[in-house]
Amino acid sequence: MAARHAVISGASIAGLSAAFWLRRTGWQVTVLERAEEFRDGGQNVDVRGVGREVLARMGLAEAVKEQNTTETGTVFVDTDGRVLAELPSNGPDGATAEFEVLRGDFARTILKHLPDGVEIIYGDTITEVAEDADAVAVTTASGRVLSADLLVLAEGVRSATRDRLFGDLVDRRDLGISMVFGTIPRTASDDSRWRWFTTTGGRQVHLRPDNHGTTRAMLAHARAADVTRLDRADALAEFRRHFADAGWEARRVLDGFDTSADVYVDHLTQIRMPVWHRGRVCLAGDAAWCVTPMGGGGASLALVSGYVLAACLSTTGSRFEEGLAAYEKWMRPLVDDVQTLPRWIVPVAYPRTRLGLALRRLADKAMTSSLLSPLTAKFTQVADTTRALPPIGAAHS
Repeated sequence: MAARHAVISGASIAGLSAAFWLRRTGWQVTVLERAEEFRDGGQNVDVRGVGREVLARMGLAEAVKEQNTTETGTVFVDTDGRVLAELPSNGPDGATAEFEVLRGDFARTILKHLPDGVEIIYGDTITEVAEDADAVAVTTASGRVLSADLLVLAEGVRSATRDRLFGDLVDRRDLGISMVFGTIPRTASDDSRWRWFTTTGGRQVHLRPDNHGTTRAMLAHARAADVTRLDRADALAEFRRHFADAGWEARRVLDGFDTSADVYVDHLTQIRMPVWHRGRVCLAGDAAWCVTPMGGGGASLALVSGYVLAACLSTTGSRFEEGLAAYEKWMRPLVDDVQTLPRWIVPVAYPRTRLGLALRRLADKAMTSSLLSPLTAKFTQVADTTRALPPIGAAHS
């Protein structure tokens, strides 16, 4: 009997993790990626909680550590760059995690260590999906027709294929925060810490070191408009207008973004769905449950999802519905825990007035004091569980 065939759409962390583990458990795997080549770049992600165990089972812990961003801690600063408070970074799940890595470096590490036999097709996207009781047929923009036993959609928060197939189940929750990320030149004033500046008008400026001799920067603004609908120039013009008087390093970041090769604009939107599969099609990563940077842990959940999916399917054989249901049941508590944000989090994190900013800074000092820092540390403990990972069964063919 021929090996079962999985088509995976999306070649970032969730898709590559699924490819790694499905192939490891005996599947034939084809990965489709819309980009013309592997997508490097991106901002900091980390591996936390049970994600560390999955990474160890992949044999990639040391390889990922070698890609560490060099970040040593996280501090809140004022408009002159003076440190106001420092977040606790003790232990593997501190504000700066043990496995702190750039998204592109992390994904490339998995890519380089995929088991033999995984086929990756760049520059192609899904245009049509047809399913019957025995298989799912995937047609691509280039005219390929792939027959598979399983289709895994790991296309990210704005997955077009998910919207076509699961549109009636997709609940988008707009957090009202726009962000722009990019890489800018490193200067002598940059150091090894994540420096986090908050000011009035619901604005934040972030600078973080990387392991490539540059600095990763982010601007965040609590606002209603979705700047992802704009082209790059117009989106940057919007941020320049809103951050013109923000202070600290805002102008440097904006000037750097004008020539940055990897500017990315986002409008934070959670994806919530009652189910993550239909028939022989399932979702993984942000396409299923985008938790946004406000919740954190997206990369860890993406990594874990690939293992859990393959493990559950490895023990149910041809009973796909049973395996996919088990995958959802195991992953759901981890996702729900991160997606449940308190109502106060956005107004407190993004104060609009001078009074709000003063209260925020008092709260920062209190929460990072020796008395309360153990409580603060719990906010960074995501993808954490006392449950054992599901076992992997014998490879099926």
